[in-house]
Amino acid sequence: MKKVLLCGKLFDSRDERILKDKAVVVENDRILEVGDLAPEGIEKVDLSGYFVMPGLIDAHVHTTDCGQASPIEDRVQLTAGDFALLSLKNAQADLMAGFTTLRDAGSRCFVDVALKNAVRRGDFDGPNMMVCGFGLTSTGGHADSHFSYHIKENLREGNVIDGPDEARRAVRYVLKNGADFIKFMATGGVMSKGTTVGAQQLTLEEMKAITETAEMYGVHTATHAHGTNGIKDAVRAGVTSVEHGMILDDECIQLMEERGTYLTPTIIAPVRIIENGVQNGIADWVVDKAKQVLATHKTGVQKCLSRGIRIAFGSDAGTPFNFHGKQAYEFELMCGFGLSPLQALTAATKTNAELLRMSDRVGSVEPGKLADIVAFKGDPMEDITLMQSCSFVMSRGKIIKYIN
Repeated sequence: MKKVLLCGKLFDSRDERILKDKAVVVENDRILEVGDLAPEGIEKVDLSGYFVMPGLIDAHVHTTDCGQASPIEDRVQLTAGDFALLSLKNAQADLMAGFTTLRDAGSRCFVDVALKNAVRRGDFDGPNMMVCGFGLTSTGGHADSHFSYHIKENLREGNVIDGPDEARRAVRYVLKNGADFIKFMATGGVMSKGTTVGAQQLTLEEMKAITETAEMYGVHTATHAHGTNGIKDAVRAGVTSVEHGMILDDECIQLMEERGTYLTPTIIAPVRIIENGVQNGIADWVVDKAKQVLATHKTGVQKCLSRGIRIAFGSDAGTPFNFHGKQAYEFELMCGFGLSPLQALTAATKTNAELLRMSDRVGSVEPGKLADIVAFKGDPMEDITLMQSCSFVMSRGKIIKYIN
């Protein structure tokens, strides 16, 4: 069945232009044509008073986390089935906020794979999913369990590796179980007790084993990395994207420029932790580490912008008080860090589609692409906060949300 969307303003992410008075013809799950005139005899959807754009892409979420102050209690009390239902609920909240594609950067028990497959089958409305299953970490590293030694659990987000051979085996294991890309932890993290955010936790040889094996299978890699040494070795190893990247120096940025590495800054994650603080149940050591990484982050992002580093949009949704469906606040933060509104929207569309190697399907409104289209009342070029109020969502040709 065909529909035609009458667009008052249309964001052309390919050239970072705003087009006016365009008609987008959709047939089934695909965009058929984009033109100046609406064909007759087709159902019309009036978006003439809206800012229309490609469906948003969030390149860093955790659908099994829901913004709680601490995820430890859930890991003790919930089952894999509980996490699967939670993952669906969170992904649908993201979809309603205009995020029609998600890259899940760490789940539990491969429930992200189950969610991806269920959405593809049409069992549920949901965003396109790119998933990694488990992240790869070292013994005692970020995403390893930090419970007492006598407590055994299988709901952690990390697959522990020590040495290049174990790294290769772990890559093959997650790919065997349905992962689309590989996530690894190059350094410590804000949310992992007993780790220092700046400390490198995987060797260069281990990271090379990960990236080389991933590329052999044709998938990209992402690394959780805060500290400078870990970032440098991850880039030297050939990682596709640095996630967070909050303690950069000039050598890091030079290496990223030379290798074409993406940066996913996830500014909202430490901001929400600091805003809510100990008074809302967040551990004091988490707040302290969030302050540490945020202190230098703006300077690092601005240097990356000046050097032409490709900036991706990622929210780390699911971390404390960083709720699914509310992550569009990241656009405002990105602009506060020096991106223009056009650059921020490009990060969440064209750039992310290139990062995820999905440019043939998503990231722009053009013939042949999936009919993933969203719209906002008003003009985000004049007020970027409007990105937090999505009024229209079309996912694979189906209208999921329409607020007149």
